[in-house]
Amino acid sequence: MMPRGRSRHRSHPAGLCALVALVLMLPACRLKNPPDAAAIKEEALPTVKVPGQWTAAGAAAGQVSDNWLATFSDEQLTAAVAEAIAHNADLRVAASRVEQAMLYAKLAGAKLYPSADIFARGGGKMSGDSSGLQGGALTVNWELDLWGRVRYGRAAAREDAAAAAADFEYARQSIAATVAKNWFLAIEAGLQAEVARGTIRNSEDLVRLAEDRTRVGVGNDEDVYVARSNVGTYRDALRQIELSREQAIRGLEILLGRYPAAAATISPQLPAQPGAVPGGLPSELLERRPDIVAAERRIAAAFNRVGEAKAARLPAIALTTSVSSISSELFVLQDRNNPIWSIGANLLVPVFRGGALKRQVEIRTAEQQQAVAAYAVVGQRAFSEVENALAAEIAAREREQILTQTLADSRRALEIVQTQFKVGSTDLRFVAQRQLALNATESAVVRTQTEQRLQRVNLHLALGGSFEMPQPPPSK
Repeated sequence: MMPRGRSRHRSHPAGLCALVALVLMLPACRLKNPPDAAAIKEEALPTVKVPGQWTAAGAAAGQVSDNWLATFSDEQLTAAVAEAIAHNADLRVAASRVEQAMLYAKLAGAKLYPSADIFARGGGKMSGDSSGLQGGALTVNWELDLWGRVRYGRAAAREDAAAAAADFEYARQSIAATVAKNWFLAIEAGLQAEVARGTIRNSEDLVRLAEDRTRVGVGNDEDVYVARSNVGTYRDALRQIELSREQAIRGLEILLGRYPAAAATISPQLPAQPGAVPGGLPSELLERRPDIVAAERRIAAAFNRVGEAKAARLPAIALTTSVSSISSELFVLQDRNNPIWSIGANLLVPVFRGGALKRQVEIRTAEQQQAVAAYAVVGQRAFSEVENALAAEIAAREREQILTQTLADSRRALEIVQTQFKVGSTDLRFVAQRQLALNATESAVVRTQTEQRLQRVNLHLALGGSFEMPQPPPSK
């Protein structure tokens, strides 16, 4: 051991300092930009020729309308959607995914900054290993991101966060649309139940009439039993409709975050059908729908991960520096110059890893190709959803016009055959047939009216139109 008061000679690492200075002056590798929307569309949908207008007529010219929920002018529906947005469990899951993705993006960027660690030891003579050593050390490491590996990783994580945010917005719109459609279906079930009750009342009148005819001797028991059988059939249909309404309300309550007790209050009538919806241009759809935006961001994330994998095959350089102070109560250390400083650099060159790094690049490239293919699937589905919603709403509107006239004819035909049955010129079978025809037409009219509103909601969702929740009243 060295006598007290002497110090060990320390050389200045001039060569190392020059190397560090040279490395710091090197420009960092500039990241390549992911493909833009036009390039993605060209690669993902090379054979899809987007027309200038929607081929299914019905969409008005102009920008896609926002706040579509307000166009139905149903305050109860608006309140139900607001409750679902606040309490729906699936939507809370989607929101947590967004938060998680944003945290991952921050975590990926942390590697761009130096890391510092402190080590301390104490205890004197009673330390754990009886060495008597005590002191501390501060170590700082900084990996120089010369080739952009860390920055590519951070960019990929940010794109993942953007995709998660777009997914959340689409989920939010989908929840609103699903609530609206369940709302209309529950209303329809109530209207269908009213149609069935009216049919039952008419059928019960026929039972009484058949009984009266039999009593006076101009009828027979067969007519009575047929009339009663028809009433039973209509009552069974009513019970099925009532069950359908209960299930629709339960489904709505699940969306609202409530217990499914089938106790929610539903509007008794369908809201008025809004006017023509501005559909925008087909080419704008790829820039507006949140799920397409999410697919585009996933392509960008996959692109950056390819760059990250390629940069991982290049040498990695890290700077390290530390300062430490150590003493002992049991023996005299050779060097008592405290603190001790050190600075250095690490160079890691991948030489042979069994092709793992190359395979990693190929895997990331395949993931990018998969993301492009997924974008094509979403894009084609979006075009199909808009065209189908437009065509279905038009067909439902035209069917309602046809069925309205058919309904008037069916009512007149039933009145005529009922009169014939009363005077004995026809039997109950013809009355029952006309009653069934009228019942089916009334039910079809309600179905087409509901279908128009369902398809309008589908159209708003397909176009990527947003909706605005009502602002809470100002606190007093």
